[in-house]
Amino acid sequence: MSGTPTELKPAPGAPEPANATVAAAPESGKATVAAATQANYRGGTALRQRFPTIHYLRRGARRRLPGFAFEYADGGAGADLNIEHNWAALDAIDLVPRYGVMPSLPPIDVELFGRSYKGPFGVSPMGGPGIVWPGADRMMAQACQAARVPWVLSTTGGVTIEEAGRLAPDVYWQQLYRLPRNDHAIGLDLARRAAEAGAHALVLTMDVPVRTVRPREVAAGLGSPGFMRRPQAIAQVLTSPGWLRAFMQNGQPRFGNLKPYHEKDGAEMDLVKFARREIGGAYTWDEVARFRDAYRGPLVLKGILHPGDAARAVQLGVDGIWVSNHGGRQLEGLPAAIDALPGVVAAVQAAGAGGRVTVLMDSGVRGGTDVVRALALGAKAAFAGKAFLWALGAIGEDGPRHVIDLLTDETRAALGQLGAHAPAEATAIALHHPGALRLG
Repeated sequence: MSGTPTELKPAPGAPEPANATVAAAPESGKATVAAATQANYRGGTALRQRFPTIHYLRRGARRRLPGFAFEYADGGAGADLNIEHNWAALDAIDLVPRYGVMPSLPPIDVELFGRSYKGPFGVSPMGGPGIVWPGADRMMAQACQAARVPWVLSTTGGVTIEEAGRLAPDVYWQQLYRLPRNDHAIGLDLARRAAEAGAHALVLTMDVPVRTVRPREVAAGLGSPGFMRRPQAIAQVLTSPGWLRAFMQNGQPRFGNLKPYHEKDGAEMDLVKFARREIGGAYTWDEVARFRDAYRGPLVLKGILHPGDAARAVQLGVDGIWVSNHGGRQLEGLPAAIDALPGVVAAVQAAGAGGRVTVLMDSGVRGGTDVVRALALGAKAAFAGKAFLWALGAIGEDGPRHVIDLLTDETRAALGQLGAHAPAEATAIALHHPGALRLG
């Protein structure tokens, strides 16, 4: 898919970005980031010098984390080919600038489901991030709340729904796996709890119909009984003092959101086995319709790659469609999410829902240029997962905020370089997208 050069139109009343002074550019009269703030983007801090991009964070995480923790954060399905496919597909998209229209950096505020956020990016839901860095969910939530960008808690995250609402009241979204037993009693109750905790969106994950093998996790011993008591794991922890200190401070809670149901069930099995019994399969369309009826807030379907599925979702009245291949962690043969994005956007528009349904994207996002690529192809925001895990591994508690700062600076710089005065103008950017998925 390719675009044609188009004269950029003024963005109506762009709001002030986080931690920045906004001024009107002398010639255009449009909101831009003042020169004093731009100086911050040139680096200079010790942290920025050590980790100037997310790529450096990945290298730092490999050095600092226990081996099993890095394998969990970094690996995917099979030989990681789908992860590499995501990265290569994003890198293959060329964005063509228009000059003479952008004298300064633009603000990047965005509205999602009626709420204003300070950037068109956020944290994807991730199960068990405390394996990578104990306390990860709390740290990501607090960083996102401070920066006012979306954070999505996984059903299998390390804090409860109620804790999430208190940690990140302005930016908390809730992800929900399928829990079909007893007529979806647990899943529907989790949705109720999310609404009462103030979640600003409920995200149903569609793309895990079956359990798949992630060989790097298997090779590292994760999931095997008593793994953390094995000499191999103990040796890795003892040579990773930062991780050990975080573990001593935070523990490693898992499946806390399911604990009340486990206790009520009285099941003679541990909580992990209970979670594996309860969670399974992909939502059917009838089940999506049921959750649509039960949950009155913004409802998002995550894991959509086919335009036909996007059209069906629109018919059921969902508020958002999240284009994703689960970050390359489910199946090697899937298309790159960025390549599937234009077809999904076109299906939403063909259904007459372009102004009602918000399209989001994740899988492979490693910087602000990737965010802008997604925006240029019609997404309203792009989410990252591994980048935040790498940052936790490389830096610790301050890692998530560093990723947010990098994405903020890089997204502003990319939009400014390309001549877009706001994220909404990104769709006017001329581009060359050789890998765009075309289905009969």
